[in-house]
Amino acid sequence: MKARLRTVRLDLAEPLRISRSTMSAREAVWLTVEHDGLRGHGEAVTSVYYGLDTDTLVRLLTSVDLGRFSDPESALTALREEEPGSPPAVTAAVESALLDLVGKRAGLPVHRLLGPAAPPVAATARTLGITSAAHAAAEARRLTARGFRLLKIKAGAPDPEDDVERVRAVRAAAPEARLLLDPNGAWSTAQALALLPRFAELGVEAVEQPLAPGDPEALGALAAKSPLPVIADEDAVTPDDARRLAGRVHGVNVKLAKCGGVHAALRIADLIAGSGTELMLGCLTASTLGLAPAVHLAGRARWADLDGHLLLAHDPWTGIGGADGTVRAGDRPGLGVEEVTAREDVA
Repeated sequence: MKARLRTVRLDLAEPLRISRSTMSAREAVWLTVEHDGLRGHGEAVTSVYYGLDTDTLVRLLTSVDLGRFSDPESALTALREEEPGSPPAVTAAVESALLDLVGKRAGLPVHRLLGPAAPPVAATARTLGITSAAHAAAEARRLTARGFRLLKIKAGAPDPEDDVERVRAVRAAAPEARLLLDPNGAWSTAQALALLPRFAELGVEAVEQPLAPGDPEALGALAAKSPLPVIADEDAVTPDDARRLAGRVHGVNVKLAKCGGVHAALRIADLIAGSGTELMLGCLTASTLGLAPAVHLAGRARWADLDGHLLLAHDPWTGIGGADGTVRAGDRPGLGVEEVTAREDVA
């Protein structure tokens, strides 16, 4: 098998502000694995939070020795059985490329390779960043008119009243929409206990990672008192994290770049099954290529937040939809995605 890398810049349509940062673009590294005339693709994106810049991703992806395998099936088996030697985002990108290639060789979409599950179609949340109440309301009206039924509102502004006002404005602009709230760990326990009843009154459905990560006991204790379901994100990275939180929080947000890919996500889903903790599928801002593996799992999740590609000014891949509020994995072999615009090799 042969592998090659490309590095591209993904510009957002508008800057996305969350409680800890504002992002207007990120870099992506594309991995292409070729065998017997077929190609499989995967994507890893840079992340300041996870300490992954472009050079690091290129170095780590280059160090993955796929040439020692005779075929992608054996490489995929080894990837799942061997001790991970790379950050989860790198493992997820390699697994994506191999799954895409294995699916194409078998003539099957990835979701059929993974075994029986609900159809991979899901209403995805659409993220609204920390912005003015008026802008958030206008976006809510625009998005619901296009078909979005689930909106995720970022919170954690310096003044919590700004968050309340923004949610109130979105609720008024989109009275039928389901709302999620995501402070990205910005609140103390005291703030959360004071604010969550107010957001419950505004019809928020659930809150994601209200407390700073690193104290899952505190998050579990808050979930026991919260008038809203509490979903762990930054505190739910590995299968071991999910095992500790199962039954203590109402949901865990599984991002493939965070946990290590599809196989790890399925392990987490199995660990929390029957515990009262439900699965949310999330994402980083990425292209359709980066989102596609998670979309093939979409039928297994209680909540889907798979809109990273919809935040881009130009998505260089196509194949999972989402512009109407619904993401879909079709029946084309592999991931079922295609590159829209050829990019120059830079790595």
